[in-house]
Amino acid sequence: MATIVPQPDTQVTALPSAAANQAAAPVQAPAAVRTRDPRLDFYRGIAMFIILSAHIPGNRWTGWIPARFGFSDATEIFVFCSGMASAIAFGGSYARRGWIMGSARVGFRVWQVFWAHIGLFFFIAMMMAALDTYGSFDKSYANSLNLGHFFNDPMPQLVGLFTLTYVPNYFDILPMYLVVLGLMPLLMAMEKIGLWAVAATSIGIWLAANPYVIGLGPDGLALSAEPWSDRKWFFNPFGWQLLFFTGFAFMKGWLPKPPVSKLLIGVALAFVVLSAPFGAWKVFLWVQAWTPELAETIRPVWSLTAEWRNKSDFGLLRFAHFLSLAYLGWVIAGDGGKRLIASGHSIGARIWAVVLNLITKVGQQSLAVFVVSMALARVIGFVLDQSGRAITTTAIANLTGYALIILVAFAAAWFKSQPWRAKR
Repeated sequence: MATIVPQPDTQVTALPSAAANQAAAPVQAPAAVRTRDPRLDFYRGIAMFIILSAHIPGNRWTGWIPARFGFSDATEIFVFCSGMASAIAFGGSYARRGWIMGSARVGFRVWQVFWAHIGLFFFIAMMMAALDTYGSFDKSYANSLNLGHFFNDPMPQLVGLFTLTYVPNYFDILPMYLVVLGLMPLLMAMEKIGLWAVAATSIGIWLAANPYVIGLGPDGLALSAEPWSDRKWFFNPFGWQLLFFTGFAFMKGWLPKPPVSKLLIGVALAFVVLSAPFGAWKVFLWVQAWTPELAETIRPVWSLTAEWRNKSDFGLLRFAHFLSLAYLGWVIAGDGGKRLIASGHSIGARIWAVVLNLITKVGQQSLAVFVVSMALARVIGFVLDQSGRAITTTAIANLTGYALIILVAFAAAWFKSQPWRAKR
């Protein structure tokens, strides 16, 4: 760093002390520009596109989402990446401001997500009610989401909605995320004891939701989804928190990054490929068409592994499958995501740079995109009901949906930047 020193032939006049100190201070070199690691936002963005397609009723494209080829699906990507993002967003608050202020920030996020959930429910319920009230269709759109109880007897359901004791299936991801976020202060308190306490707490909560692992029966810790039945939340937060805090632990540095080795790559790839017929009916039917004898050997395993691949409680096979996929994705992206970043000035590199920017922008604004996509999926499903589900029509519907959530992501980023504030 260069220090400002008067030249011998330069006349120096007296300066006020503050100005003199400033003049004598070393000139700071420009801060190095940090390139944002694209891996987190890229994979979370990919998950958001898949989630949109997965929620469009009667969508042909759902035949090709990850859920059709293994135990885990886009939900795992979303939850794992949310854990990583939370380590960035909240982990620093805990480190800088302590447990109380860090937990206060988490509480504020819980407050935001809660009202996003409430707003999403009422907006979609309004849309379904409008279609049933003012349209003459051959189906009830309100009943297609199992909202009949809400409209027929709204008072207890309103109480249930706000206390999270009434959680219709389509509206269960954000409540799960709420409870998992609410567990963060507990895990951060355990960190003061030791990382072993963090791991023991998270694994213990997961075992409470999955007691079959230690031979305590199929019914574990869960939350009621509706007062008129025994149905539980489809996404049990006590099971799914294990995946969330695994992502949190990797980003926080509690877990070291895995080494890149041919052995681990081979094991992960073998598990993903060989487990496919045991976790996806689509692949199982392919095996059955190819060799019926092998399919008959595989078929009994489905009933034996039902609990271990259960989606609601986040079964252990789903965890293993996702970690295998995540490891492969991490290796493919390269250190710091360098293989994702476009290099060179070719047309292909420029196109990829644009695509990467769009996907990562969607990943960066995942909450806004998710909320809009859940409502958008119902609108697209309605349009497909009226226009038919031909291959071309379905493709146009999905691509239009993708374009709209990209616009939502850029709009959300623009509003967050608060451009109306005077720049200094």
